[in-house]
Amino acid sequence: MTGPVHGIVLGGSWAGMLAAHVLARHLESVTVVERDALPDEPLHRRGTPQARHGHILWSGGARIVEDLLPGTSDRLLAAGARKLRFHEDLVTLTSHGWQHRFPPRQYGLMCTRPLLDWIVRSRILADDRITVRQRTEAVELTGDARRVTGVRVRDVDSGAQELLEADLIVDCAGRGSRLRRWLTALGLPPVEEDVVDVGMAYSSRLYRAPEGATTLFPAVNVAADHRVREPGRFGVVYPQEDGRWMVTLSCTRGGELPTREEDFLPYAHTLRDPLVADLIGQVEPLTPVSASHLGINRRLYPERLERWPDGLLVLGDSLAVFNPIYGHGMSAAARGAAALDEALGEPFGPGAAHRTQRAISAGVDDPWIMAASKDIAFVNCRNRAKDPRLTGGATARQNFADLVAGRSIRSPEVCDMVTDVMSMTAPQAELGSSAFMALMHRDRMRPDLTEPPLTPEEMDLVNLKPRLP
Repeated sequence: MTGPVHGIVLGGSWAGMLAAHVLARHLESVTVVERDALPDEPLHRRGTPQARHGHILWSGGARIVEDLLPGTSDRLLAAGARKLRFHEDLVTLTSHGWQHRFPPRQYGLMCTRPLLDWIVRSRILADDRITVRQRTEAVELTGDARRVTGVRVRDVDSGAQELLEADLIVDCAGRGSRLRRWLTALGLPPVEEDVVDVGMAYSSRLYRAPEGATTLFPAVNVAADHRVREPGRFGVVYPQEDGRWMVTLSCTRGGELPTREEDFLPYAHTLRDPLVADLIGQVEPLTPVSASHLGINRRLYPERLERWPDGLLVLGDSLAVFNPIYGHGMSAAARGAAALDEALGEPFGPGAAHRTQRAISAGVDDPWIMAASKDIAFVNCRNRAKDPRLTGGATARQNFADLVAGRSIRSPEVCDMVTDVMSMTAPQAELGSSAFMALMHRDRMRPDLTEPPLTPEEMDLVNLKPRLP
């Protein structure tokens, strides 16, 4: 055999669909194994509880998806998604103060997660080379430490088991992946794992936005300040399709997340600025409160194993999970799909899976270190990582990050570089380059802002009054 012919993808969510599409570009047939029943319209499903909270597809990931599936961005925008230009279309209170709204350089796509998944999924599943086995879960991998040959699956409703054989299996099962246990059962040593757990929890509900606010009013983000050494509290108001706002309130460990409707608005008043509370206090809530504890950062290192079985790959949340507050999960999965696509464009013989896994894993390094290094700065964070960037010297790195954060909110060129990195368009190493260091010293900074940088027209749109001096 000169290359894989049939592929199996475990998991039919965002990462799984992108992986299935990539496999179908190179293989004769693909089977997606999905525990849920996938809806035929933009609806929530049990297997994606995080879908009820705010999401953003950063431009770095959106461009990859557009390369793989041309026209996807236009379809999303036509369905009501908002293209936010950073930082012109964002009003944000960072840990170091209000961010100036500089001219845009990068962007993010915002809509509800069910819409995003459905637009991408319906496009991908139109390919008749892809078959979905719904209400089916993976039980174990078959093969040995040298090669994985298939996966044993179980019908969720009947309990009947079946062996599915494949040339290449991609684990995109997400947070519930059993990969570490399966690999041990095949005779491989334990896969190394790092965990940074800040105890982040989320509470969200949808609101009816004022007329025109989802297209003409900026997104709002009020972040916590880690330097006060108290549990962090966060709040965002994100424009969504159908004239709605997604409002997500969150906290680090000890922040007392609101889980009842009567507690939602009072909690918003406890944020560092009342802007979120002012916005939602005068509009109609459309949904109950949805609460989740999903903020752990967890990363596996399969690429570090001396031996890696041919026929197996892992990407998406099965490989690395990030605190969702930074919005990097979907873009990181897209980077993994791009690495897989590039690898399959070359001869894929013995040893290719290990090389490909290294490339996929390299794509999660930047979002991993960005999320984990920010979270360890918060009080009560439980750091169980061995990554030296998160242990020795972490204080010096945090001091440098604070210096950058303080300048980026007032310096347009510094902000541009930071936004390039945050949007996963440029590597994080750029922030340590000599060019960036020189920029930090020469770029002129604007004055500190003392209140949200909203225009009079924007304030009128949402019925906000000027604040008293």
